[in-house]
Amino acid sequence: MSEQPQKHAASLEWITEKLDNIADLEDKRLLAPAGDARLVFIKSITDSVKISHGIIAPFYEMEDNEAYKDYIRTYPGSEEATTGERALELLLSGYAAVAILDQLYFFDVLHAENSAVSETITESVTQGPSDGFTENLAINLNMVRRRYQSSQLKMESMLIGNLSRTKMAILYDESRVNYDVLAEVKEKLQTLRVDILQATGELEKYLSSDKLRIFPKTIVTERPDRVVFNLSEGKVALMMDTTGYAIVLPSIFNDFFTAMDDKIQFPFVGRFLKFLRVIGVAMTLWLPALYVAFTSYNPEIIRVQIALLVAGSRATVPYPSFVEVLIMLIMMEFLTEASIRLPRAIGPTATTVGGLILGQAATQAGLVGNIMIILVSAVAISNFLIPLNMMSFSVRVLKYFFVIAAAFLGLVGVVSCLVGLMIYLCSQRSFGQPYFRLFFMDNISFRKFKKGGGTDG
Repeated sequence: MSEQPQKHAASLEWITEKLDNIADLEDKRLLAPAGDARLVFIKSITDSVKISHGIIAPFYEMEDNEAYKDYIRTYPGSEEATTGERALELLLSGYAAVAILDQLYFFDVLHAENSAVSETITESVTQGPSDGFTENLAINLNMVRRRYQSSQLKMESMLIGNLSRTKMAILYDESRVNYDVLAEVKEKLQTLRVDILQATGELEKYLSSDKLRIFPKTIVTERPDRVVFNLSEGKVALMMDTTGYAIVLPSIFNDFFTAMDDKIQFPFVGRFLKFLRVIGVAMTLWLPALYVAFTSYNPEIIRVQIALLVAGSRATVPYPSFVEVLIMLIMMEFLTEASIRLPRAIGPTATTVGGLILGQAATQAGLVGNIMIILVSAVAISNFLIPLNMMSFSVRVLKYFFVIAAAFLGLVGVVSCLVGLMIYLCSQRSFGQPYFRLFFMDNISFRKFKKGGGTDG
């Protein structure tokens, strides 16, 4: 409901009350012999140079408040708000509020970070924004607030690390957030005892109480638009200084298969792309294990022609299929790690040439079969369909459990491992949220719990 107090000083009180729990809100009192004024602005999205030169310096240079009031009224970019909601909207969009002589004016002092912002590296999209977080917390907050101009977006700050004293920001929408999750996050951060904290990956590890977990339960992302979308879903975002990534929690299994340009595509196309990623995960986990099971234990399940084809390709291979699969998978892991660690100028070329030479030489030498080369290539490609690296790494490791189960028990081992995986996923919780919920459906909001308990349906 709109409120417009009679006195503009009271209007500023109303604004600051609405913007409670915003750590980057600045409320300054300007005092001079000729009079006084009050200045309110959000530090992370405003330009301190513009504020200093355009607002503060002229105040101390003017003879009286009337002259300063005339200066402000005629200054380009100044605006008067007629309602409390309009005043709040201006402040959240990068304006500074100046209250003088019972009048309230707004200066456009928006600070748009462009030169220091680079494109995303690990989460590329075909459409949509391409800017990514930097290692400067103020710039990262700027990018989030420019996209989420709501008074409900709150930010609390703290320092973590006995030696590093790393700045930390907790962002959430107070009208949508689950306060049980927020309280749990704050408790874990306040009780965290660590000397040096330099990366969000380290913080994500400390936040989890399950030391033997296989899958990630928080999203580590470099995309501001992903953070903004999840904030609107009622989740909590953690941002650190000195690192270009943010943590989003709680996160469920389905979240890791959503790319940000899925929201831009037509609904049917977006769901089809997500389905492809799920198929890619299934191929990564099952193809090597099924190859071992069908080759060594259960060849009668597949067609005779395919069984003969596989047997012919393995005629010169001197060891069991289990060893053949392990050799090729480990070589593929070597190539993947080399492509990450090598300099960008030579990394893609070196790994591509190395993969071609190794594959052709191993086949000609009779160490592996031709079908094995095709299978490992398909596994490597399908693993990279996952948009978020943390889930991709987990799947890379998990496929070896399936291969080992297939080597000992054949197809029964693969099915047993799959059932065990489903049971494990269904038993997991991410900050109280069911981890395996709504696997084939779009995310639903976590904005169920209001302050003080209760739901809004």
